[in-house]
Amino acid sequence: MNTITGKGASGGIAIGRLKELGKEKRVIKKGKAEDAKAELRRFEAARETASCELREIYEKAVREVGKENAAIFEGQRMMLCDVDYLDFVWNMIEEKSVNAEYAVALARDDFAAMLAKLSDPYMKERAADVRDVSERLLRILAQGEGKEGEEIEKDKDLEAPYIILADDLTPSDTMQLNRNRVLALISRKGSINSHTSVLARTMNIPSLVCAPLKKELDGRLAIVDGDSGTVILEPDEETLHLYQNRMKEEEKRKKRLLCLKGRQTVTEGGKQIRLYANISAAEDVTAVLENDAEGIGLFRSEFFYLQGSDFPTEQEQFYVYKALAEKMEGKKVVIRTLDIGADKQPPYFHLKKEKNPALGCRAIRICLKRPEILKTQLRAIYQASAYGNLAVLVPMIVSLWEVKRVKELIEEVQSELLHEAVPFGKVELGLMIETPAAVMIADELASEVDFFSIGTNDLTQYTLAIDRQNESLDLFYDSHHPAVLRMIQRVIDSAHKAGIPVGICGELAADASLTNLFLKMGIDELSVSPAMVLSIRDKIVSRQKESEEKH
Repeated sequence: MNTITGKGASGGIAIGRLKELGKEKRVIKKGKAEDAKAELRRFEAARETASCELREIYEKAVREVGKENAAIFEGQRMMLCDVDYLDFVWNMIEEKSVNAEYAVALARDDFAAMLAKLSDPYMKERAADVRDVSERLLRILAQGEGKEGEEIEKDKDLEAPYIILADDLTPSDTMQLNRNRVLALISRKGSINSHTSVLARTMNIPSLVCAPLKKELDGRLAIVDGDSGTVILEPDEETLHLYQNRMKEEEKRKKRLLCLKGRQTVTEGGKQIRLYANISAAEDVTAVLENDAEGIGLFRSEFFYLQGSDFPTEQEQFYVYKALAEKMEGKKVVIRTLDIGADKQPPYFHLKKEKNPALGCRAIRICLKRPEILKTQLRAIYQASAYGNLAVLVPMIVSLWEVKRVKELIEEVQSELLHEAVPFGKVELGLMIETPAAVMIADELASEVDFFSIGTNDLTQYTLAIDRQNESLDLFYDSHHPAVLRMIQRVIDSAHKAGIPVGICGELAADASLTNLFLKMGIDELSVSPAMVLSIRDKIVSRQKESEEKH
């Protein structure tokens, strides 16, 4: 028995045989293009094929992991239209008279190296996307010549189920695996915050990265513990029995969670907690209802903007928000206003490149500099409010004047709709508390709005001055840091003093190890991914349930 330690990227336990997946190394040779126009046609044909493939993967991802996670592949399709990338390839073929494969390989190496050197973790992740897209083009070009491609082996030839072992897995590799055959994923490289790791968590597949496993392990029995970040090779009987029992207990827990559907989320002390869900598309409402969430605490409206090539119209947005309101049948739906910027920058916004976009022009800053964007969204929300219970949530607030300006725009929208005789309902106004500045003036902000929602992801990284996606700083990043928890308590106290409720919609809301602490702090609402709703309800009502069972 041998225990190897990596980094747990997705929790859970799996027991099975290892199967190595690898890519054939191919040396791209420089060749002379006798007919540059013909070579350009080859490249364009490969680009069109790649776009179709990525579209298929995107649609599969939407069905299996939701629109938010599927956006990875839409982003890769957009990369196929990147002007700088295309100019590089075209110029190499036309001016240097090289073959398309060599031009693509050079573009891959140059652009990936350039992005990898940047300090911003999001841009570093784009380096992986450049490599992924370029490898797809190279495979298609090779297939066009009747050669074997460089595509990763698919699990269709495997005797399921297996634990997949690879040097690294791209998001597209992961999405193309048959989920019914895959027990777990192990990568020798990778990051816990990579796109692949996010997909593994969403798909509930135990996953490890940075696991230093040697080659030639095909067929070996292994235990993957995604919670502790360990792989146990050839486990002895005692260890195997221990983990088999843990898996049985987990199955029992899952069955117990199903019994919580329809049950109110009430604490031992009798306080009802609003347990909501976070989503990114109207299609995700199905998962919200299936998991019995009591409302939608965060609808990330920016993904509506990311899926198109131009600004969504008022009418287009209205239909989406109306559908949300109607499907939730009176349950609350909180729509976060546009949070574009930082790691999400659609080309048609024409945002200036910034050295530190996380601290730059994003979210409410864009909306207040370009109020026509926000007014269009507000008009759509207010019209849709006639069909259900909608609320507006404004992100990245740092000062009181921003809130007052938003309220002025809301008044303008209400006046316009009244003048046009367009019906609308009561729409609550809430603020995302995700900056230290907002925490420190929370008492002033609370008097202006109806509720607070704490965005712990940004609040943590801004408080600690650490980008949570920078794996080289994992040692220093602590989402449970006392400073973060004290800020959360300060926000709760300020909100309650003003008589308004406060919730948490960041990743910490789903951290079961903090649930009891949040209840003691006085939190009113937790908003998590749909898949986590029943687990958190179980944590909240467990002590009450135990007490009832004793009597």
